[in-house]
Amino acid sequence: MGGEAGWLALRKKKRQEMLGKVLQSSPFYTDEELAEHFQVSIQTIRLDRLELGIPEVRERIKNVAKQTLDEVKSLSLEEVVGELVDVQLDESAISLLEITEEHIFSRTQIARGHHIFAQANSLAVAVINADVVLTAAARIRYVRPVRLGERLIAKAFVRETQGDQSKVRVETRVQDELVFSGTFRVLRMKDFDTETIDK
Repeated sequence: MGGEAGWLALRKKKRQEMLGKVLQSSPFYTDEELAEHFQVSIQTIRLDRLELGIPEVRERIKNVAKQTLDEVKSLSLEEVVGELVDVQLDESAISLLEITEEHIFSRTQIARGHHIFAQANSLAVAVINADVVLTAAARIRYVRPVRLGERLIAKAFVRETQGDQSKVRVETRVQDELVFSGTFRVLRMKDFDTETIDK
C-alpha cells in the first residue's frame, strides 16, 4: 500500500509541475480542457490549481490583461469582438471568444463564419497604433467548422508596415488546433478621405 501511495504522490507531483508549465505558457486553458489534456477529472485539475495557488481561467485572463494591455486607440473595447486580453500596439494582440447560442446556426450548432471573421478583423484593427484604422483587404481561410461551446483564441501579429499601410496576420485556434487564418491589409487614416483606399 505504501508503494502505491508513493507512486500516486509522485505522479501527482509530476502532473502539477506540468500543469504549472502549461498555464505559464498559455494561461487561457479552461479546467475542462486541462482535464482532457491530462486525462484526469475536472475536480482533480481544480484541486491541483488550488494547491499550486493558480486562479481559475477568468481570473488568469484578467491578470494577463492588466499586465499587457496597451491602450487601444482605433476602437473602443466594446467594439472589439471577443475579450481583448493582450495588446502590444503595432506588434501583437490576443482576444478570446466563447461560441454561444447567439453565434451559431441552430440546426447544426456550427458557428456562423461572420462571427469568426469579425473577431479576427477587429483584432487586426485594434493592434494598430492609430486613431482611425480601416480594413482595405483580407485573405482568409476557414480551416474547420467551429461548434457551440468552443472557445476561439485569436492572435494577431503585425507583419510589415509601409507608410500608412500595415499587414496583420491573424490565426484563430480552438485549444491548439488552427480553425481560421487571415492576412489583413489595414490603413491608418489621417482623415476620412476614403479615396485614399486602393480599389
